[in-house]
Formats: sequence, structure tokens, C-alpha cells
Amino acid sequence: MQLSPRLRRARAAAVVVGASVLAASCGGGGDVQAGGGDGDAAGAEGGAPVSTAAPIDVVPGMPPVVDPTNLYSETGPNMLADTVKDDAFRVYVPNERSGTVTVIDPTTYEVIDTYATGAIPQHVVPAWDLETLYALNNSGNSLTPIDPATGEDGKNIPIEDPYNLYFTPDGQHAIIVQEALERLMFVDPHTFEETDDVMQLECAGLNHIDFSIDGKYLVATCEFEGAAVKVDWVNRTVLDKLVLDDANVVEGGYQNLPMPQDVRVSPDGSTFYFADMISDGVHIVDAATFTEKAFLKTGRGAHGLYPSRDGKQLYVINRGANTFDVPSGPGGITIIDFATNEIVEQHPIPGGGSPDMGNFTPDGGELWLGGRYDHVVYVFDTQTKEFTHQIEVGRGPHGLTVWPQPGRYSLGHTGNMR
Repeated sequence: MQLSPRLRRARAAAVVVGASVLAASCGGGGDVQAGGGDGDAAGAEGGAPVSTAAPIDVVPGMPPVVDPTNLYSETGPNMLADTVKDDAFRVYVPNERSGTVTVIDPTTYEVIDTYATGAIPQHVVPAWDLETLYALNNSGNSLTPIDPATGEDGKNIPIEDPYNLYFTPDGQHAIIVQEALERLMFVDPHTFEETDDVMQLECAGLNHIDFSIDGKYLVATCEFEGAAVKVDWVNRTVLDKLVLDDANVVEGGYQNLPMPQDVRVSPDGSTFYFADMISDGVHIVDAATFTEKAFLKTGRGAHGLYPSRDGKQLYVINRGANTFDVPSGPGGITIIDFATNEIVEQHPIPGGGSPDMGNFTPDGGELWLGGRYDHVVYVFDTQTKEFTHQIEVGRGPHGLTVWPQPGRYSLGHTGNMR
């Protein structure tokens, strides 16, 4: 089902006004129970202590940065907003080759529903106001809304070329990432009516985005030209473009230059991390100067990036190949320490695999990932550091989301929460 714009706006306002009112745990949510143990909850149930650092001057309308040293402080273990605490605890898996979404109950690890979407659903994305999830039907030129309270799908919404979806930090616009058209389209985040408010970017393979700590600019990856762009979204201007270092490009990959995929900002906002599936690692880029500082070799086909619940580590998802359609490659997870920018752990999938995008359970105890070319979903226990389950789904499972997620609002993708 799709909620009315009036109800959406009313509840979105409630999220902003009550940004600091967060549920202490999943226990009050009835249906919401996180699996896999305490995970990253070891740091403290209520998140990191409030910092004494200077406050961040955020873009107007954006919820405040509570801890300037950790912009993920409000996404700690089980810190669920009132808006989502009673939502059904589910995993939503878009199967791009089947044209379906598989719904999994993470408490039993069983598939409980499958419904048709449109052609090539790429990601399942939570809305800024946390009221709706959207399956992005890339070739179907539509979005399939999902009611997270019930897990039921609604009527498709027409939109051209929706490869990915993000939201401006103030919640006023949805950003449709139109990869084939190399542009960003800014639309109403409730109606999704197409507009002429577009930014045409010279960015071949435009696909993933993250925002600065103050919300005033975004960075986007250009996978087919080995580059990234820095964009002042408020004034709709390109600030800078970075061609990534090609020193670590491997032979025999899809292209002979870097191929950046996901991007994530560091907890203190000083650094951006770019996963590169051709260079098998992560480019570390200074946020202020937009220059590359270092490169970390992580594993074959570095692809997805997910900060731990305590904001201390970055999980790098290595898809296991430098090209496409390769099942059972040497895929796995690399864990980077944010404070030192050093690799602290490596966890290959036994027997190989093709892990792609996903997210953590609310408590951080498990990381769920789509196995894109093996047609399964992987479950990784963050305490035992073992892959505990492989669940068969449709063909081509890509950007799954676990719901609900801790946080006050969503910036998009599979649950980039703040």
C-alpha cells in the first residue's frame, strides 16, 4: 500500500520533531527481534557518549548531528525511532533477474512471501521519513512501494531509469539516480512525479551516493570512468571531480581502470571510502580536498560498504570477481578500523560466493547480503564471525534491506541511516 501524502508529511514531521526520542530496544516492537546475539551492542545500548566537539552547521532542515565525532551515533544497536518500532521484522530481497522481491522472516530464516515488481529490481530503499520502502525497477521504469508495517506491496509508481534512490538530508527531495541517463532527478519524496529539476553529470556509470557530515554536498561514483564527483546539491552545481588512482587495477577485469561502487563517509566526516571492484580494495579520500590519501587492498571485487553499529568499523563486501556473472568466486567480508584505516579482519565465504549489498539487523548481530550470482542470501554473524546461513531466493538478488533499521531518517540506498 502507499500512504497518503498528508499522512506521510505528518509522520515525517514527527520524526524530525522527535529525532532524539528513540526506542531503547527491539523488545518493545513485538514483532521486531534481532538475531545473531548482541553484535556490536558491546559498545553500549544507547550509542556513543555525546561529544564535546564543536557543533556541525548543517544544511537547513536537516536533523542535527548529535555527535560530531560520530555521525552514526543515532544508528546504534536497537535505536529504533517510534515510527518503525512496530514494523514487521523482515528482510526484503530484490531479485533483478526474476523481477520479484523475496520476503524473509529473519527470526526463522524462512521465505514467507514473494511478489512481482517490475523488470530488474535493483535495490529496496527506505524512504527518508521511514514510512515506506521502495523496490527500484530499473528497466521497468517504476518503483514498487512496500508498507513496512505489514510487508505488503502496493501499486507501481512510474519513474524513468531508477537505478538507485537517495533523499536530500532535509527530506525535501528524493533523488532518482538515473544511471543510463547520467543524471540525478530531484522529485517530491511522496508523489515521485517526474520533474525538470535534473542535474546532468559527466559521470559514466553513475550509481552510488553518500552525503557530507553537514549534508551540504554529496559525492557520487562513476563506475565506468573510474571517477567520483562532488556535488553541491543545494545549488545544483558540480564542485569537483576525482579520477581514482589506477595503480592497483588488476588484469582481466571488466575494464582497465578503477570501477568504484559503493561510497561511505567516515564517522567524523573527514573521509570518504570508495569500494573498487577492479582494484580489489578501497580508495580513502579526504572529504575537504577531495584528493586520494591511501588505498587498502581488501579482496576480490570490493563492492559494498557498511559501518558497524558502534561506528568503529567499516565492513567491506568483496563480491568475488572483477567482472559480472561470476558465481562462487572468492567473495567475503573485510573489516577496516575507522580510527587507524587498517584492515583488522578477513572473512571469506566457505566455498566461495558473490556477496553484494545488504544491511545489519537492528542489534548489529547479523549482516545480511544478497548473493547476486549464486541466487542466495548470506547471513554473517558479527560475534562468531561465521557465515551461518545461505537462503535460496530468486535469481540475481541484489540490494536487499533488513527492516526496521535504527536511525532518525534514511538517506536512501539499502538503509544509509543517520
